Amino acid sequence: MIETIRKLVDEHGRMPVPAASLKPDQDLYAAGLTSFATVQLMLAIEEAFDIEFPERMLNRRSFASLRRSLPALTKSNRRGLPRDRLRQSRG
Repeated sequence: MIETIRKLVDEHGRMPVPAASLKPDQDLYAAGLTSFATVQLMLAIEEAFDIEFPERMLNRRSFASLRRSLPALTKSNRRGLPRDRLRQSRG
């Protein structure tokens, strides 16, 4: 799951460094993630995992690192699967 998030960070995070170079607990904001890019990343994660983040999770802390985004996913989608795998697991 973290590799999917890395891919989404590369595609939507507009960061000056590749997501592959980031440690799971590294601060994404210190690495160059902006507030606008955070919104784009959140929307991309919702689309990829077919989830909707609850309002209480729409904050800077939820997307502060690759690892911090994982609990947000599992709370929004109990299986935490990318959309294509989620569909396969349902039927």
